[in-house]
This record gives sequence, C-alpha cells and structure tokens, in this order.
Amino acid sequence: MRDNGSVADPLHDALKQTTIFRRLSAEDRQRLAAVATVHDFDRGEYLFREGDASDTLYTVVSGRVKVFKTTARGTDLILEIFGPGDPVGAVAVYESRPYPASAVAIEPAACLLIPRQTFFALLETYPSMVRGLLTGLTHRLVELTTRLTELSTGRVEARLARFFLKLADTMGQPGEAGTFVPLALSRQELADMIGTSIETAIRVMSRWGKDGLVRTDKEGFLIQDRPTLESVALS
Repeated sequence: MRDNGSVADPLHDALKQTTIFRRLSAEDRQRLAAVATVHDFDRGEYLFREGDASDTLYTVVSGRVKVFKTTARGTDLILEIFGPGDPVGAVAVYESRPYPASAVAIEPAACLLIPRQTFFALLETYPSMVRGLLTGLTHRLVELTTRLTELSTGRVEARLARFFLKLADTMGQPGEAGTFVPLALSRQELADMIGTSIETAIRVMSRWGKDGLVRTDKEGFLIQDRPTLESVALS
C-alpha cells in the first residue's frame, strides 16, 4: 500500500467528486481534506477484512473495489462492486461496529481515508457538515435504490443484460471486438448479483456466448453485441 500523503487541494477535489461529500460546502470539504489521506492499493490488496474494526471511512477515488463475504464453503459471495466516488463500509463506520464483509481492490485503486474518530469530531463541531452529509447520503440512497430495482425486477435475461451494461459503462475497455469488462465472475457470482439460480445463469450465458452477445474470458467478459444487449435489457 502506497501513501500519497495529505495535500489539501487534491483531496478537496477528490471529496467534491464523492457521492456522500459533494453536497458539503467548500469550507467543510476543506476541513475534511485537512484530516484525510489518499492511499493507493494494488490489485488484490485488501482495504479491510471481515471482522476488522471500522476505524476508517474509505471512499474510492479511482479504480474498483469488490466487497464480498466468504461462505462456509470457502467461496466468495460478491455483495457489491464500488467505483470512483463510492463510499466503502460506511454503514459499519457510522454504527461503530466491525466491518461485516471484506473489501479488496480488483484493479489498482486509490482511496480517500478519513479516521472515524476525527470524522465524528468534525461532525460534532460543525453542524453544517452534518446537514451536507445527510443530503449526500439521501442521494446515495436514491442511487442504491435505483440500482437495486434495475437488478432485481423483470426477466432474468433483462436483469443480467442491465448488469453487464452497467459494468461496461463503469469499467469497460472498448476495442475492435467489443467492450471488455476486466472482472472475472463465476456463474454463481453472476447469479447472486442479479438474484437468480446458478442453473439459469449458466443457461443464459451459454446461449449468449453462442449468439455472440457476451463472451466469457479468463480475465472477464467481452460484450460483443451491445445494441442487442441493450434491447434485451429493455425487454
């Protein structure tokens, strides 16, 4: 893990781009920037593990972070994939309880770190920061509700198509053969992400592979026919 230090201006700009802090006043963001640091995480490096004390509020500045729980069978169940602007483990920090899941960088990532005790001390000192934070959290809740609705309603094929389109928009790498999503997910993980059975996920992905919509590669997925996938997402 590499520490980039705590230079105020870059941190102020990073806070302005985050979901929960962008509604703060410039003065309040500057106060947070004064106590925050930015850390770089290599691919595969943990931000925190399940059961760790929630002493730090993490916010993704760049890259992607996977939050997951390890099942009794030893497999990883992905709960969410966070990108730039997203807070990670915020609820545990607010409730002062251990992190309920683990977080790991799935690509090189930079995260904004704010110590929990310092964060709450600022909230107690500056009421305006509380008001701004509540507004940011409300917008965050709306975003999560919309995302949940998109991934949990409608036909399985439509939900899976919307999931891949979201991944393409947030982390896709355009190329001649299509858009590559550098995220390796098992069929069980795909099923868990959209709320279906592994048998259904296997069946749909097999058909899409044969039809040239989405091809599964070792390091991720290649979206070969986005227009057709967009049509499926609306069905």
